[in-house]
Amino acid sequence: MAKGNLFVVTAPSGAGKTTLVAALLAADQNVQLSVSFTTRTARPGEVNGKDYHFVSREVFEQMIHNGDFLEHAEVYGNYYGTSQTWINQAIDTGSDILLEIDWQGAAQVRRLFSQAIGLFILPPSVEILEQRLKNRGKDSDEVIERRMAVAKEEISHVEEFDYVIVNEHIDEAVRDIVSIVRSERLKLHCQSTRHQVLISSLKAS
Repeated sequence: MAKGNLFVVTAPSGAGKTTLVAALLAADQNVQLSVSFTTRTARPGEVNGKDYHFVSREVFEQMIHNGDFLEHAEVYGNYYGTSQTWINQAIDTGSDILLEIDWQGAAQVRRLFSQAIGLFILPPSVEILEQRLKNRGKDSDEVIERRMAVAKEEISHVEEFDYVIVNEHIDEAVRDIVSIVRSERLKLHCQSTRHQVLISSLKAS
């Protein structure tokens, strides 16, 4: 059985990553979204095991000690992490896995999983990114200014990724991310394992 691929998707807040990932999951049933562990409190409507695995700080720190995470980080006082055991098991069964993480987490993943495929989502301009954040109507001007500063730091790491999608027109960006996943599946090392019998029979005929 051919192993699945691990896709790491990174983007600054407001670039449209969540929308693109949702569209990919709807378009391709063989892609699974990795559910992260976190110590933060569940928000209204969030479901344990679907949105996040919500655990205590003590449990999370024990998991760090046990080496359970492919990557983890502390953000605004809360831990977030990706289960290495679950990722390995899913990939071994042939499923493609998608990680939504920041550039620091992506760097951790690449160190432990060199085959990971990095995708970076860019906004079409700084002005549009700022306007998208304002249109959400959730954050103060101060928070938006801080998010913009963080976004510029994140974008400075774009060259560390394998693919870049500029999310100007959502339909085009969706086609791009779906095409990347499917093209990676068609690479020789994947197809030669997946269709070993067929290829051998065709070569022998």
